[in-house]
Amino acid sequence: MADVAALLDRWQQGDKTALDEMLPEVYEELRRLARVFLSRERSDHTLQPTELVHEVYMKLVAQREVDWRNRAHFLGVAAQLTRRVLLHYAERPVPRRSARGTPIAWSSMKPWPSSNGRLPSTSSA
Repeated sequence: MADVAALLDRWQQGDKTALDEMLPEVYEELRRLARVFLSRERSDHTLQPTELVHEVYMKLVAQREVDWRNRAHFLGVAAQLTRRVLLHYAERPVPRRSARGTPIAWSSMKPWPSSNGRLPSTSSA
């Protein structure tokens, strides 16, 4: 098992390979964290733990102003980012649903009832 603190230090010094070495060391912990956070969300949540981990990981590696100290610090920041991702996800507009509760796909909608599928002109009204 690699020392995550040492890998974080190498990564912070510009060693991109350290990030590749670190991912397997923290991935299962990130997935566990995602499962815990998602278990507190509504039951019909569409975000899966793997998707959440990938989203959080992309945000973690984009952090440039963090002075990484150790594994616990990394996972603490990951927990904060997980909460932010879930909050952002919850604030997104909800797609329209049909009377049966299933999402309405734009591709299934019929064109406007006119001669060639165009909207009627407002000047003729």
